[in-house]
Amino acid sequence: MIHSTLLPHDVVMEGFDPAESTVQRAMEITVNGITMQVQPLNASQAAIVRLIDCELQDYLNPGLAPGRIIEFQPTFVR
Repeated sequence: MIHSTLLPHDVVMEGFDPAESTVQRAMEITVNGITMQVQPLNASQAAIVRLIDCELQDYLNPGLAPGRIIEFQPTFVR
């Protein structure tokens, strides 16, 4: 995003402290062959942000809608 303004950077960013930001980084996971970007909520739950790689009909599945909470179990791949 680009924000054009005549205001100095200090004024625009006043009050923002990145250390206090509660926004967690989104990550990509694959569940049942569907790759999606999710926002982690805890160790086993995440909110769907967007679908990245899936079949066209998966976009119509309400269970895969953005904002939907999914549960998963992390596994290690060797």
